Amino acid sequence: MKRAITELIESQNSEFESILNYWIKHTLDEKNGGFYGSILSSGVVDKNASKGAILNGRILWTFSAAYNFSKDEKYLKIADRAFEYMVDHFVDKKNGGVYWELDCMGNPINTRKQAYALGFAIYGFSEYFRATGNEKSLEFAEQLFWTIEKNFYDKEFGGYIEALSEEWEPLEDMRLSVIDANEPKSMNTHLHILEPYTNLYRCWKNPILGESIKRLIRVFLDKIIDNRTAHFNLFFDMQWNVKSTAVSYGHDIEGSWLLFEAAEVLGDHELIEEVKKMAIRMVDVTRDEGSDKDGSIFAEREGNHLDTDKHWWPQAEAMVGYVNAWQLTGNKSYLDEAEKVWNFIKLKIVDRELGEWFWKVDFEGNPYTADEKTGFWKCPYHNTRSLIEVMTRLKNF
Repeated sequence: MKRAITELIESQNSEFESILNYWIKHTLDEKNGGFYGSILSSGVVDKNASKGAILNGRILWTFSAAYNFSKDEKYLKIADRAFEYMVDHFVDKKNGGVYWELDCMGNPINTRKQAYALGFAIYGFSEYFRATGNEKSLEFAEQLFWTIEKNFYDKEFGGYIEALSEEWEPLEDMRLSVIDANEPKSMNTHLHILEPYTNLYRCWKNPILGESIKRLIRVFLDKIIDNRTAHFNLFFDMQWNVKSTAVSYGHDIEGSWLLFEAAEVLGDHELIEEVKKMAIRMVDVTRDEGSDKDGSIFAEREGNHLDTDKHWWPQAEAMVGYVNAWQLTGNKSYLDEAEKVWNFIKLKIVDRELGEWFWKVDFEGNPYTADEKTGFWKCPYHNTRSLIEVMTRLKNF
């Protein structure tokens, strides 16, 4: 078993370096600064594409985390670039928060404040602080935490609303993307506020932040997770009435390990045990309902309709979810599932010709070549993070 784990780590480390080298080689916008907003699967760069807060916050997190993992200075150099671009262009110096979208030259074109985007800015700034000790970066992360708590937290019913205007006024359309329901609260935003809050708590043990993390975990356990099925519900009104019926298998298994990570970082033993039980249920239901024979993860289910496309990010998150379940239970079958997903990724998701990972493949494993290779939502964060997480956990085995 030790030898198999060593070989798995070696193959994942090779892919880790390949992904990051792709981003270093192809995505740097030397004319306008920062990073290109879009590269197609064909390799064609759209130099006029807009630049999103999500992409740039995730790039900052990715290269900061890559440096923390490997201590390779070339990754720190890109993290420095990402930090400077975020501060110079995305941070709203007048009203606080971060802009949602810039044009290719770095000018704001969509100034709405999305809680999800502020969360990823915290994720990036806190990780950059962990990599560099840059106090300014930690200060930005702290300020964004207070901004979320002040403007997005629902004091009456708990949880966080989706979006506000540039000057923190209500919006009629609060959607994170065009495919989302226009509801004031979502699982996705809460998951990606919990994730950066947890990372921030690693380097800033503020008791109010700790209480916010604990409240978020309780929101998941009491409001977002369907206790009958162990699936996430996806959308809600202000009073937490469920406004969706779809199941997202990638989010279920991603949430399983992020929730446990948050409880563990808090150090609340009762909460750890409660989350542990639910995390295993979420992994099991993903494996039993949402995976193919080869271990790959389907996109989602709506009623009796199963979307059998296989997107890049659920495969990445499944590896971590399975390895985490193996660590929690000692049951080797979870590690076997992680290896199956990794084999599928190597065979079908990795673009061996042009580099990086395809956005998605169909049921037969054929890639959708019209999709972006990098873009507003296609970032190096899910795949790089999964490799860092799995390699770190296996090295400590």
